Amino acid sequence: MRVEALEGAALAKAVPALAELRIAVFRDWPYLYDGTLDYERRYIEKFAAADGAMIVVARDGERIVGAATASPMLGHADEFAEPFRRAGHDPARIFYFGESVLLAQYRGRGLGHAFFDHREAQARRLGAYTHAAFCAVVRSSDHPLKPAGYVPLDAFWTKRGYQRAEGLVATFDWKDIDTPGEIAHPMQFWMKAL
Repeated sequence: MRVEALEGAALAKAVPALAELRIAVFRDWPYLYDGTLDYERRYIEKFAAADGAMIVVARDGERIVGAATASPMLGHADEFAEPFRRAGHDPARIFYFGESVLLAQYRGRGLGHAFFDHREAQARRLGAYTHAAFCAVVRSSDHPLKPAGYVPLDAFWTKRGYQRAEGLVATFDWKDIDTPGEIAHPMQFWMKAL
């Protein structure tokens, strides 16, 4: 296993693997995402074009088995920045951590910490950012597809110094695996001062 940060041409080369990982990992709880590779590639290519964007990949041999993304908040869709503007934060000072996706059989090996370490280092290296932020889907505790024994990542994020940013919630639409079409999903932001 090895973990490496990719930028520029190396980042672009990893886009297809990231798209496939997003489809596979986000299909599970709590995202239940029923996406397409075509949409994924378009979404990732927009983010990948932002100055300062990076992907941290975990490889088993040459195979990418996990990835985490980061870029300036303004390099993402307006839906990401708008809650920050409304709350009086300057989105130009926020380094946004996008997805963190890892195949289930590779979890529990410290790769999540490595993903955060690399992304936080990138934000500090670029120097223009006061905070790192990410968001996570909010699901009802009685959702019929919630697996028994599911443990959310809140404790992991808190241990890393992130706090739930009360009132900072965005809404994104996607098709769940159990819905006929796209529906709105609340996404709670978490933040950490850099």
